[in-house]
Amino acid sequence: MRHQVETGQLKKAHTAQAETMTAKAIQFDIITVFPQFFESPFGFGILGRAIAEDRVRVRVHNLRDFTTDRHKTVDDRPFGGGEGMVLKPEPMFRAVESLGIAAKNVRDTKRERVVLLSAQGKSFTQATARDLAHVERIVFLCGRYEGVDERVNDLLADTELSIGDYVISGGELAAAVIIDAVSRLLPGVLGNEDSARYESFAAESAPVSSGGAPNGDVASERPQPRSTCDSGGLLDYPHYTRPPEFRGAEVPAVLSSGNHEDIRRWRRRQSLSKTLQNRPDLLVDASLTEEDRALLEEMRHDR
Repeated sequence: MRHQVETGQLKKAHTAQAETMTAKAIQFDIITVFPQFFESPFGFGILGRAIAEDRVRVRVHNLRDFTTDRHKTVDDRPFGGGEGMVLKPEPMFRAVESLGIAAKNVRDTKRERVVLLSAQGKSFTQATARDLAHVERIVFLCGRYEGVDERVNDLLADTELSIGDYVISGGELAAAVIIDAVSRLLPGVLGNEDSARYESFAAESAPVSSGGAPNGDVASERPQPRSTCDSGGLLDYPHYTRPPEFRGAEVPAVLSSGNHEDIRRWRRRQSLSKTLQNRPDLLVDASLTEEDRALLEEMRHDR
């Protein structure tokens, strides 16, 4: 029997009318031994609203519902010895197959995808999020304990993902992170579409008309600043709001100058500086102009 956890705004979204998926909706299925974990993360903020508006659907399935023994056993000792317990393949396969997902060898991964979450997976990046945002349905397999039987990765999962070079207790947190990152890229989820297009790690960089909106033809000579910059794969620049002075720290004067070109240059310099300081690895693939390269050389010289 399939078990689903739907609480708070999740329940509000699932009216009889919403039972037919809208054209823009994406569905996430999460297979986990701790379904209660997801009673909270999806009920608030941008993601909660997206679920309530039926732009995003989340279904949580209890792995123990797909066992056949009276103890609902999902793990066993590892062959060859070693620490911990390993999640068994049978419940994982039954869970995915119960969802009507095609077998791996005939699966259309542009339409549906099975993702195994583990510390051994490929690094999840903004580029990965953009790729997943085009998939209609994504099934997350949440690893636990010492790991998951490798046959799940070989015969069931399309890809294995990790959210960072560190170890957490299970894939549940990773699933929540990825769902949030992917959902905000979907049409209509954010109030301002540029919020996703021009923030940290965004690869897109488009010219801006004098009115401040993207312009596919000709960029103005003095581009207007957006709420976020054309990051071109860099980290976002620092943001400030009122008050203009707080405990002796003042907002940079350039941001109140009204000179859009000076503001653009300041933001770009700060974006380059923050990336150089915190994530220099991003500079390798970033979209850099000659002006950017000159600024970076100056920053490196001053360090």
